[in-house]
Amino acid sequence: MKITYYGHASLGIEVGAKHIIVDPFITGNPLANAIDINILKADYILLTHAHYDHVLDVEEIAKNTDAVIVSNPEITTYYEKKGFKSHFMNHGGSWKFDFGTLRYVSAAHSSSFPDGTYGGNPGGFLIETQSKNIYIAGDTALTYDMKLIPLRTKLDLAILPIGNNFTMDVQDAIVASDFVECNKIMGYHYDSNPYIEINHEESIVKFLDKGKRIASFGGR
Repeated sequence: MKITYYGHASLGIEVGAKHIIVDPFITGNPLANAIDINILKADYILLTHAHYDHVLDVEEIAKNTDAVIVSNPEITTYYEKKGFKSHFMNHGGSWKFDFGTLRYVSAAHSSSFPDGTYGGNPGGFLIETQSKNIYIAGDTALTYDMKLIPLRTKLDLAILPIGNNFTMDVQDAIVASDFVECNKIMGYHYDSNPYIEINHEESIVKFLDKGKRIASFGGR
């Protein structure tokens, strides 16, 4: 498994020959202006919720790649009406795809498209493959539901928002990593606008002080 951080909350994940893009917000992110979305590969596009900073480049990437959009029913219906392929899921559900098993889990946030269309309940994803298991929290507050994840899945990596204001901050992300029982963290949803700028060095020290390793600082 290979994970590429495209900035903000956008990720590229390769599992074998399959390519997954999560929450593509690239052309609107000033820290990601070196990335050409027209050359990105995608078999699947996973969407945690419908906010602008998570769906901006969905349609362009889906047109280029014929990717399947995976999310809740409200989001997939929105894109189906535009002619895109989709697979809808709901909270607690899982499905075996050709890259592994995907589970849609709870997140505490809001969700609406830029045009005001309701985007359903936001969520996160658990990706379970033969080699690695990862948790993508999506935009979320710290929730006690996170404690349910390790009861079923032993994680190799937890991808957690750390930017504050709209989501968890670093302190809550540290607690979240305890809840999901994973000490290898990838922080995301930070620095792409003034409300979520963070001190990298201070954040790294906070994680290290709790015996946790955090990746992705400096990668945008």
